[in-house]
Amino acid sequence: MGRVGFVRRLLAVHFVPCALFVTCLYGLVRAGSFSGRSDWTAVLPSSLVVTAGSLLLIGACAALLGMLLQPFQVRAVRVLEGYWDRWPVTAGFAGVLMEWQRRRGQTLADRADVAADAGPDARRVAADASRRLGAGPPQDVLLPTALGNALRAGELSAGERYGLTTLASWPRIYPQVSAPLAQALSSARDMLDTAVNLCHAFLACAVVMAAACYDEPGEWWLVALALVMAAVAYKGAVVGAQSYAGLMHVVYDLHRFDLVEALHHPLPDRDGEWALFQRLSDRFAGQRVNLPYAHGSSRPDETDGPAQPEKV
Repeated sequence: MGRVGFVRRLLAVHFVPCALFVTCLYGLVRAGSFSGRSDWTAVLPSSLVVTAGSLLLIGACAALLGMLLQPFQVRAVRVLEGYWDRWPVTAGFAGVLMEWQRRRGQTLADRADVAADAGPDARRVAADASRRLGAGPPQDVLLPTALGNALRAGELSAGERYGLTTLASWPRIYPQVSAPLAQALSSARDMLDTAVNLCHAFLACAVVMAAACYDEPGEWWLVALALVMAAVAYKGAVVGAQSYAGLMHVVYDLHRFDLVEALHHPLPDRDGEWALFQRLSDRFAGQRVNLPYAHGSSRPDETDGPAQPEKV
């Protein structure tokens, strides 16, 4: 990622969502919403100096908040994915949502199963249902949310189609991707992370507005608006996750043999491909696996001993 791309990611993924939340909180404080009825006329600065000071304060607070939250980006995505098992309250809610996801999948399966002599409308509905089923993971590994299932579909099938465990092999195959594909992956990931952070920012705005305006029924539409915007951002995160999962499949389609060459193993033929990638997956999992090396050694049939971390 170039310097321009890095700055753009910082602005879109971290600064803008944090600035949105800080601006919301700043406006509520200036309006006096936490101490009485809101006076929205007091929100607008009264002079150029106050305007510049307000912008400087909002920018500094947003930058600081963004830097503090940046290390927790993966955790922010996982919260919306539905990894809620470690908290008793959310674990029970997760079970309800997973059952709903299973029923939804069964409904799609019923729609996809149409008679051969069905009309064009029925076939079109069946094709859409089949596409949506194919974009999700198997029924036995569903997560509670659409975002989690969109990402899990890529995590559990991108490399598995060739015998590679995706989660273990992804950090090793990613450095082998071509520049155009790496750029597409980075763009899809930025879109996903931006939408996730915007969803969190709108939810946080809804919480603080509900706390500030709980005694002002005429202002509750602000809370509803924030929740609607959070839902829109969440839908954008799902779309970004589907794009990212699709690109993960492309990475293994095009670069799985580059991974083999980077690890200095002989390239397999069609019949030996599955077996080689399964043995590599066992090695990535920490098992002791013997594989031949092909990197100019005087003993081309030399095999490795205990599994060692490869330099990619």
